[in-house]
Amino acid sequence: MRKITRHFVKVIICFMFLANSVQAQNTIKFIIRDKDTREILPGATVMLKNTTKGAASDRNGQLELSGIPKGEQTLVISMMGYQTIKKDFTFPLTTTDIVPVLLEPESEELEDVQVSATRSSRVISDIPTRIETIASGELAEKAGMQSANIKMLLTESTGIQTQQTSAVSANTSIRIQGLDGKYTQLLKDGFPLYSGFSEGLSIMQVPPLDLKRAEVIKGSASTLYGGGAIAGLVNLVTKEPTDKNEFTIMANLTSANGVDLNSFYSHKFDKTGVTLYVARNTQAAYDPDKDNFSDIPQSTLYNFNPKFYYYMDKSITLSLGVNASTEDRLGGDMQVINHKADSTHSYFQRNLSNRYSTQLKFEKKMENKNVLTVKNSLAYFSRDIEMPAYHFGGEQTSSYSEVNYLIPGERSEWSMGLNATTDKFSETRPSFILKRDYSQMTAGAYVQNNFKVSDKFIIESGLRTDYLALNSPFYSGKGYTFVLPRLSLLYKFTPNLTSRLGGGLGYKAPGIFDEEAEKDGFRNVMPLDLATSKPERSLGINFDINYKMTFDELSVSINQMFFYTQIINPLILNASLLNRDTLQYENANGDLSSRGFETNLKLHQDNFSVYFGYTFIDAQRDYDHIRSENPLTARHRLYFTPMYEVEKKIRIGYELFYVSPQTLTNGEKVRDYWLMGVSAEKFFKHMSLFVNFENMLDSRQSRWQKMYTGSIQNPQFGDIWAPTDGFVCNAGIRIML
Repeated sequence: MRKITRHFVKVIICFMFLANSVQAQNTIKFIIRDKDTREILPGATVMLKNTTKGAASDRNGQLELSGIPKGEQTLVISMMGYQTIKKDFTFPLTTTDIVPVLLEPESEELEDVQVSATRSSRVISDIPTRIETIASGELAEKAGMQSANIKMLLTESTGIQTQQTSAVSANTSIRIQGLDGKYTQLLKDGFPLYSGFSEGLSIMQVPPLDLKRAEVIKGSASTLYGGGAIAGLVNLVTKEPTDKNEFTIMANLTSANGVDLNSFYSHKFDKTGVTLYVARNTQAAYDPDKDNFSDIPQSTLYNFNPKFYYYMDKSITLSLGVNASTEDRLGGDMQVINHKADSTHSYFQRNLSNRYSTQLKFEKKMENKNVLTVKNSLAYFSRDIEMPAYHFGGEQTSSYSEVNYLIPGERSEWSMGLNATTDKFSETRPSFILKRDYSQMTAGAYVQNNFKVSDKFIIESGLRTDYLALNSPFYSGKGYTFVLPRLSLLYKFTPNLTSRLGGGLGYKAPGIFDEEAEKDGFRNVMPLDLATSKPERSLGINFDINYKMTFDELSVSINQMFFYTQIINPLILNASLLNRDTLQYENANGDLSSRGFETNLKLHQDNFSVYFGYTFIDAQRDYDHIRSENPLTARHRLYFTPMYEVEKKIRIGYELFYVSPQTLTNGEKVRDYWLMGVSAEKFFKHMSLFVNFENMLDSRQSRWQKMYTGSIQNPQFGDIWAPTDGFVCNAGIRIML
């Protein structure tokens, strides 16, 4: 009996200890959202500090963390692309309600949010295509550095170079991984609005204040957007109305005599919503090297971008946006700009441009979670280029239409669609007997599948077929068919170590509007001869490894990428066989290749962040069995950016860039240079004050080389390989109501 009693007591004691242990293990539930957009964030993690216990948010942004000991505990909430936060709780909790958490975005190479550039419902961590995002936090910072356009935003990314193409008008193009700007596709909300004739002034006329994020895909992205994205694409995603209304006014002054006034308004009602961006950017002619020619042209730019939303019900959204901009840009001899022209001082270049486009989008979410999207845009662009004894002008009308059907699934996701693009250019001030008019029509069909083989291995495969019809003064009805396969693989070795491998084919329709012809305002460039100017074809491959780790309070993120792109028979500008004083586009006998790697390192601890990036590019031309470097491509570029930021209080950043020697189009080798800058912003309740010191070392091409040859009446400007404006500071105020 005593033995039975003792055993019974032991059992009771064990149950008491077990019950006490169970009571000591607590549970908490979270829902995690983006602080700016209130979008749910799948893939965010919550860790119990100093332990390995944690959980990740599901597709609805929710998670449950259990097994938490009794007492005061610290939970660490983090996500790639967002600032890490810590929250203290005392367990057991007094409520079982779900705890809402808002994470502040920041710039990051691989952000775990859904992106529109892939037309996928999955987050980046489950997409084999390598995508870089620049989130709202960094967009706001860059808007304070350069509020008139997105040049600064793109310049500070590894593998991306903004190439100035004109010394006096400051036109700029985007180069990705050493390839000319014409091989990069620029999108706005998934609409290809900037191509052909409208491409030259594009990034100088796109403002950053109304952007929610920028998405960058490097390498071939042909399946969804066509063959033009040989080097990659940049998709600019604008802000949408949210439950939190926004009204921002920004005023900015620069030491180079620039004045920027920008405003953005967003409001969501019950069934409707509206966003509105209005801006006026003015710039006086600026001549820092005192050679009597403008290094920054005089300009006045107006932007007016309203967008309306109609929410028919929870499943249907209809939106209509209008982008309108007009600019008067005048560069050249400072005396001409200041209305003091004479027989000696007579050179100038004036650009008058008007850009209008509409974006219509219908989205229907089915009960089975399938999504039907119908999009259409119409665009008009006109530009007049006037120089002494030369006047060129033209009008471009274009359209884009698409129907896309998305079938999401736990293991397999399908995206399929049809799209059509038209592009027509009419020369209004011809300088040749034959006008350089052309028209293009592209009709395409595509299908893409994202298949989750296992929790570690995901395959993304796509196939696109395009039919391209071309018309020019020499030929009518020239047609081409392209079949463009693409494959990407994602393997997750561990939650902290992943790798991607991808590749695909692409093509580029022939055209006369690129960097080479832009330099002299398309002077002496003959119309396309479709007998000698055929579409360019390409092959692209990239491979990258991503690793992230945490050492107590320090988080480390490393991305290593390798790339290779080959363009077969690229279109080049040569002296015409019929007339040696004119230039004719024709396909080269050979190829252009670009290979190299990018290294990105980010360190973050408390309020401190350090970014380091390095790009190596070996871009080579192999024409007629003669090998040479692709002009204006630095083999080595690096940046170093430490930053101190206390949320909504203060932000201080330092930037250091290095650009190695480059080869010019005439074969001349030019020197390397460094760039350094400091920026700061102080936040108050409804406003902030910012100041930025750019190019503090005053690195200027004119310090090492004369900007022009010939006479002051007839100057000849060469390649632009370094900054032309030198040291510039700016300061301003941002009011947030």
